Amino acid sequence: MHGLKIAQAGMLLAALSLPGSTVQAAISPFTAMAGEWSGGGVLNTSDGQHERLRCRAAYDVGGTGAELRLNLRCASASYNFDLTSEVRYRGGAIAGSWTEASRNASGTITGRANGNQIEAAARGQNFSAQLSLATQGDRQLVSIYPEGSNVTGVSLTLNRR
Repeated sequence: MHGLKIAQAGMLLAALSLPGSTVQAAISPFTAMAGEWSGGGVLNTSDGQHERLRCRAAYDVGGTGAELRLNLRCASASYNFDLTSEVRYRGGAIAGSWTEASRNASGTITGRANGNQIEAAARGQNFSAQLSLATQGDRQLVSIYPEGSNVTGVSLTLNRR
């Protein structure tokens, strides 16, 4: 009986690691993100200013739940950004690309996902930032910490529409 349980556990672990498997899709952090979101937050600058942001996000989850396309648009009194990205999830790691249209910037994104929490780094020729995203039900918390910019941080709370 003990040997049977070990074999079942081994088969489950093998299924979890198969790319594109149904089990892998079920545990993808992207699944909980699917849909349209809106909300706001605060943009902080190096001179101590704080600006309120209004944002809309759309997450299109494709494939078996391991692919995500994001479109995030935010605006404040002085700042606008229009971010799109495409990322893949595989075995706890995420990787992909991003583009910010208003500044004609682009680059790569890499990171790790654990449950509904994502920690990542975005890198480009003239921009880099640390990102944190947590989804719980119909609420999502997003933190962006740019490096080498007058924007020192962006904190957003989004709600599913």
